Amino acid sequence: MKQIELILGEGLKKEFTSGIKGMELLNEFEKKIAKSAVAIKLNDKLLDLSVPLEEGGTVSLITAEDPEGLDIYRHSTSHIMAQAVKDLYPDVKVTIGPTVENGFYYDFDKLVPFVPEELEKIEKRMKEIIKENLPITRKVLTKEEAIKFYTEQGESYKVELIQDIDEETVSLYEQGNFTDLCRGPHLPSTGKIKAFKLLKIAGAYWRGDEKKQMLQRIYGTAFPTKEGLKEYLHKLEEAAKRDHRKLGPALGLYNTFDEAGPGVIFYPPKGAILRTILEDFMKREHYKKGYDMVITPHLLKGELWEISGHKDYYRENMYFVPVEEQEYVLKPMNCPGHVLIYRSKVRSFRDLPIKFFELGTVYRYEKSGVLHGLLRVRGFTQDDAHIFCQEEQLDEEILKAFKFAIEVNHTFGFHDFYVKLSTKPEKYIGSDEIWEKATIAIRNALEKEQVEYMIDEGEGVFYGPKIDIKLRDSLGREWQGSTIQVDFNLPERFDLRYAASDGKLHRPIMIHRALFGSFERFTGCLIEHYGGAFPLWLAPEQVRILPITDKHIDYARQVGAKLSTYGIRLEVDTRNEKTGYKIREAQVNKIPYMIIVGDKEIEYNTISVRSREKGDEGEMVLEKFIERLFEEIRKKT
Repeated sequence: MKQIELILGEGLKKEFTSGIKGMELLNEFEKKIAKSAVAIKLNDKLLDLSVPLEEGGTVSLITAEDPEGLDIYRHSTSHIMAQAVKDLYPDVKVTIGPTVENGFYYDFDKLVPFVPEELEKIEKRMKEIIKENLPITRKVLTKEEAIKFYTEQGESYKVELIQDIDEETVSLYEQGNFTDLCRGPHLPSTGKIKAFKLLKIAGAYWRGDEKKQMLQRIYGTAFPTKEGLKEYLHKLEEAAKRDHRKLGPALGLYNTFDEAGPGVIFYPPKGAILRTILEDFMKREHYKKGYDMVITPHLLKGELWEISGHKDYYRENMYFVPVEEQEYVLKPMNCPGHVLIYRSKVRSFRDLPIKFFELGTVYRYEKSGVLHGLLRVRGFTQDDAHIFCQEEQLDEEILKAFKFAIEVNHTFGFHDFYVKLSTKPEKYIGSDEIWEKATIAIRNALEKEQVEYMIDEGEGVFYGPKIDIKLRDSLGREWQGSTIQVDFNLPERFDLRYAASDGKLHRPIMIHRALFGSFERFTGCLIEHYGGAFPLWLAPEQVRILPITDKHIDYARQVGAKLSTYGIRLEVDTRNEKTGYKIREAQVNKIPYMIIVGDKEIEYNTISVRSREKGDEGEMVLEKFIERLFEEIRKKT
């Protein structure tokens, strides 16, 4: 028999007979790791523990605690779910069941849609399958054999998948009476699953095509320990409490109306206050950084979008409007408008960099099925800026924009983030040479600042590579944050020039950047990050004054008038309700401070203060309270 050399553990080399299986090597490793192994890695290739090893190389064990192992663990759980569904509903057809971030799903073709109550029934059957500890075994068939097998099973979706595979053989995984098409690897047996939970039901089109069959998708999650599952489910509960789609309307921050159509946002008074705070902050900070404010129209001629390339590369997201037999476009971007302002006069190298900033409202067509509260809408406002600079200024201006983005995110309480460099997509404009230049400029800027970043291949915009800053909120969830894009292409397509120091006309380079991204999405992010309990400087209503009875209303209004002169945002609650009820309501509305006034406060010319975080804080003079508010606002805590 052929001998193969394997490098195990801490560089230990040993010879084994060819065909030895991963599970037979477990004794060669530390007992604790071996016990929790779910797969092996041979020369960077993941394999089932049951796969015979035919070649030598470096072997390492993969546990469910490893990212790759957790993926295998969850994928195996999705197969168990599919088996449970088939056991309970034999007429259901199975399709695909991949892993996703934090869990898995499986899509089923079921005549009568699942209802939430059925999840418990499916979970019960899954637990029985796990208890049976069924071996999960891999077998390899030719495409013809696999097609015959699934045709006999009546699983037409599997047949379609196999027909699209460009290989002579396919692998199937069998556990008890259930066999699934899959590349693997998988756990050695169903009994390895320790903790799982089915989460929700949703609809999904077969292969994401709305012209094809609507399927039933069941989402779930799984963890190697019950503690891990418990912690994750707690996070989900917290996330549900913070859902901006519920909190936003409940706190009076935004509305949507069926009569107005999906994906368009209305801001009632408190939402308008929050929006104004964000806008005023951005205007101040941009003026400090040397940006010039501009305003561009919402409706622009179609020819402009042909020049920019949007009509060819972004058409499906654009709204076209006929006007007097001419085609106009509701702007999906602000950049062509800023380009026209730049081009409106001769620019000198002494003027550069020129930085145009706009609170620009744009319109993008999104299918109704993907609209999501404030996060995915059809009309939104960007804190959009375009920097026109010389090539030798490019690295510095990218770096300035990046630092500005970090400052802004820190101010709003986002200190945990990571950075991606998104590179040339499949469809793009311009030459490979200028794409390379733009990408190198971004790399130089990030590396000069010693910023760690990951490459996101093919995710740049059609006119240039970009920096994406991904924020993590108070629950560790990720949000799309600031973006900075480097563009050699639009200046060329619009023939932008500046008079250089050598007396010749040169082409500027353009940096597109948005720090919030969109006000709508950033507002949704803020609502969920803070759970609606905004810090004082952001709170639309900072103080609510509660007179105990009607005879205390005049004094309450006097206190309110004085606070208002200092710019404090407040309401005086004059309703004929019990004080306890008013306090509870203010707490539900997440008001940072309450002032309660009655006989005692009037007699001593004081106020009684309750805070959202600490509750009753006792009596104090109004001037001291105002000082406290100003200090808290100044610190933006």
